[in-house]
Amino acid sequence: MALINLANPTRFLTLAERVLPWLIAATVFAFAVGLTQALFLAPDDYQQGATVKIMFIHVPFAWLAMMCWGVMTIASLGTLIWRHPLADVAAKAAAPIGAAFTFLCLFTGSLWGRPMWGTYWVWDARLTSVLVMFIMYLGVIALWRTVDEPASAGRAAAILTLVGALNLPIIKFSVDWWNTLHQPASVLRLDGPAIHPAILVPLLSMAIAFTLLFFTLHLAAMRNEILRRRVRSLLMLQAQRASA
Repeated sequence: MALINLANPTRFLTLAERVLPWLIAATVFAFAVGLTQALFLAPDDYQQGATVKIMFIHVPFAWLAMMCWGVMTIASLGTLIWRHPLADVAAKAAAPIGAAFTFLCLFTGSLWGRPMWGTYWVWDARLTSVLVMFIMYLGVIALWRTVDEPASAGRAAAILTLVGALNLPIIKFSVDWWNTLHQPASVLRLDGPAIHPAILVPLLSMAIAFTLLFFTLHLAAMRNEILRRRVRSLLMLQAQRASA
C-alpha cells in the first residue's frame, strides 16, 4: 500500500485495525524486557544509589516529549503545505500524548532532582524550556477545543506548533549554551555513548518500549479522531435535513 493511499480515512482505519494488535503485543514485550533489565539487572550508581533508576523512565519521557512535538511539526507542515487530509488528525491525536509525556518528564525529573540537587525545582535552562514546551502543548490542546470547525482549528494549531518547534533546539542544546545543572549529552555523541553498557542497554530498551507505546497510543487516537469526525458529520447532516 502506497503512503498516498493512507490519505483515504477508510484505508487508514483498515490499516490501523491490522497493525494495532501487533503494536500492542510488541509494546508489552518491550516493556517486559526493559523493566526486567532496569529493575533487576542494572546496577545502582555509586553516588546516587537506587535513585538513579528513575533515569530509566525520566529520560525516555524527555525524548518522547520532544519526538512527539517533532511528529506534530511534520503533521503541521502536511496541513499547511501539502493539505494532507489526515495531517491535522495526526497532530491533534499527538498533542495530548505529548503533553502527558512532558508532564511525566517534569514530574519524574523533580523526584530525581530532590535527592540529587536538594530541591524539586530550579529555574534551570533545560527545565524552563521543557516547561515552556508543556505550556505550548496545553495551548495547542486548548486551541483544538476552542475552534469547532476541524479545518480551521487544524490550520491555527499548525501555526502554533511550528512556532513551538523553535523551542526544540533550545531544549536540546541548552546544556551546551548555558551553565545548567543537567549533564551534557551522554548517549547521542559523535565519539559514542559515555554511559556504561550496564546502564545504557536498559535505558535504550526502555526508550524502545516507550516509543512503541507512543505509536500505539497515537495510532489508536488517530483512529478514534477519524471516527469522531464521521459521527460529527452525520449529526450535522441529520440536523440539516431536520431543519430543511
